[in-house]
Amino acid sequence: MSAAAISLLVLVSIILIIILTTRFKLHAFIALFIVSLLLAFATLPAGTVIKTIKEGFGSTMASIGFLIILGAIIGITLDKTGGTISIAGYILSKTGEKRSAAALGLTGFITGLPIFCDSGFIILSGLAKSFSRKSAIAMPFMATVLATSLYSVHCLIPPHPGALAATGIINANIGYLIVIGMLFAIPGALSAYFWSRWMTRRNEAYNDSHVNQDKLPADRDLPPVFLSFLPIVVPLLLITIKSLSGLFDKSGEGVISRIFYFPGEPVIALFIGVFLSLLLIKKKSIAEMNSLFTEAILKAGPILIITAAGGMFGMVIKSTGIGEIIGKSLAGTGIGLLVPFLIAVVMKTAQGSSTVAIITTASFVAPMLAMLGLDTEWGRLLTMLAMGSGSMIASHANDSYFWVVTNFSGIKVNDSLKVYTTSTIVMGVTVFLCVWVVSLFVL
Repeated sequence: MSAAAISLLVLVSIILIIILTTRFKLHAFIALFIVSLLLAFATLPAGTVIKTIKEGFGSTMASIGFLIILGAIIGITLDKTGGTISIAGYILSKTGEKRSAAALGLTGFITGLPIFCDSGFIILSGLAKSFSRKSAIAMPFMATVLATSLYSVHCLIPPHPGALAATGIINANIGYLIVIGMLFAIPGALSAYFWSRWMTRRNEAYNDSHVNQDKLPADRDLPPVFLSFLPIVVPLLLITIKSLSGLFDKSGEGVISRIFYFPGEPVIALFIGVFLSLLLIKKKSIAEMNSLFTEAILKAGPILIITAAGGMFGMVIKSTGIGEIIGKSLAGTGIGLLVPFLIAVVMKTAQGSSTVAIITTASFVAPMLAMLGLDTEWGRLLTMLAMGSGSMIASHANDSYFWVVTNFSGIKVNDSLKVYTTSTIVMGVTVFLCVWVVSLFVL
């Protein structure tokens, strides 16, 4: 089959996924499975179709399964025990009510590291309303600060499913990505903060009509702040220390490398985080723990399936050879990181899911890395960040997170589009510009 025909079929398959999930509201897994099967039959030898689909689904599940489930357990436990509210209250006590928006943003950034953005917003939306009432700050601004702080780490850092699956496809180092991903997420969150504040400058007064009076737990019912931070901080420290030790001890024979080799593995680090999160439970019974585990697994299940299906579609695309074809045509053009960024932007804006956008883009880009001059440790990491920044642009009406932000904050759709959606564009562009500047020095 000619290169032009393969390119056309891949393009049609992507458009078909977008139409099935947005126009016909078909479940993402079914849409991805159907299109993957059709594309595989059209472009691959008949004997390899089922093998390719199984390999794509299975390898993705193997690389992300434990991490997503363990991360979900930590997130659900922090939610049900009031750990996230305890963290938010502590941060607010240090910043003061005048800086409540900044306190909420910092809370979202920290708690968003192990918690999916939609869950994090649902958990913390009551706090956003409470802070808005106490400080008389417009709810569209407060909601956007929380939403974008959660979103910044969701799109860039494992164990969030898109970044996690793409890391395996690109073959980037998870530990390094967590470390530098947090650094790049900071300017993204800050840019969204200042942009949303500017966009709501003429509407600073708090408007009570848009906000439900949610009742928050009393302080005496919340767990200690120290224990609330442990399930988040300890796994990140373990992974970070192992990653940094690898930079300075290439042989892995040093004392620190040996000590942190096992606990610094992401799966083990998050498993330790699970044990630490159980300290937040007041009535430590097997029944209570099982209840949390069951809820977390039910929460993680749909995410696992859709993400693995995205990996399946990605494997089919990779097997068609389209990546090499496009890579050869772009070789020597010097546009490098712009390719993964723009592909992710188109995928995200068109079909709404950041996870699907990152995974699909990674499958496109992986075979091109050498031809784009990105087939190095730094090149792969910056490619990951470029895709992540592209997957932020733009969260609008076809994104389920957009409706979570709009409905749980009680603001108007027009306000969400004006403030929140434009903030996702600003933060995505900001992160990519930071990535591009860094690439000038390390590539």
